[in-house]
Amino acid sequence: MNGPARAVVFAYHNVGVRCLSVLLSHGVDVALVVTHEDNPAETIWFESVAALARLHGIETTTPTDANDPSIVAKIAALTPDFLFSFYYRQMLKPPLLATAQRGAYNMHGSLLPKYRGRVPVNWAVLKGESETGATLHAMVEKPDAGAIVAQQAVPILGNDTAFDVFNKVTVAAEMTLARALPALLAGTAEHSPMDVTRGSYFGGRKAEDGRIDWTLPATEIHSLIRAVAPPYPGAFCTVAGRHLRVLHSLGVAGKKVVNSSPMLFVEEDCLFARCGDGGLVRITALELDGEAIEPATLLARIGGKPICLT
Repeated sequence: MNGPARAVVFAYHNVGVRCLSVLLSHGVDVALVVTHEDNPAETIWFESVAALARLHGIETTTPTDANDPSIVAKIAALTPDFLFSFYYRQMLKPPLLATAQRGAYNMHGSLLPKYRGRVPVNWAVLKGESETGATLHAMVEKPDAGAIVAQQAVPILGNDTAFDVFNKVTVAAEMTLARALPALLAGTAEHSPMDVTRGSYFGGRKAEDGRIDWTLPATEIHSLIRAVAPPYPGAFCTVAGRHLRVLHSLGVAGKKVVNSSPMLFVEEDCLFARCGDGGLVRITALELDGEAIEPATLLARIGGKPICLT
């Protein structure tokens, strides 16, 4: 092949920034970056792919629908060797994938085939997984189902939030692409067929999905709090008619009181929730009616006694 490989990159978020950086550092000719307009209703805590593209003088576009025929025609005219999707939020359909002469590849934030679909990091934390990672795979019409090129695992520690894990997955994505890219460019990369029956597909999550059911086991409640902790919307419940938003928690091992009702109580200046299985979760950051307060002061704000959560 004469000259550097040409790519069109669909990218957003920190994974998009780091993976686009990998392509540039390997001399890939990025002819166009397709990204998203930031949503003013969304908390923008992540880096800007558009800003990185501007820094390198790369043309960007932010179509409402990346699969619009005019966008497909524009990309086809660039005759890209590769398409790459790095945390881009739309599925790329077959006519668009077909514009890549040497293949179209996506970076997914899980160890596929586990956690195919939306917000895989949050789902992995919510489900109590001890590890997740990043997977580079070929794009096909079915989402997150193409052959796997490379993966990198990262640990999920017992008190990690989804934000903690997402930062690890971002590094894993960078490592995965950097390791696999030379073989992709040389045309020698191995492709392992994906058995989607060994995993499950997960949909998106809404803020309402963060509502806490205190009758569940402590480990499940702690996982929920971790999975939706800021910068995500947070776990919440209503206590004595007040809105309680639980921002951070710690697991408590070895303390369980069976046949007890869920409740909030303070012990040694720490706020604890006793959950449905009698297990404890220590609440270390919260908001009451939108105001950040010290957790140990919660009971004093609402009657001064332990609070029943059923």
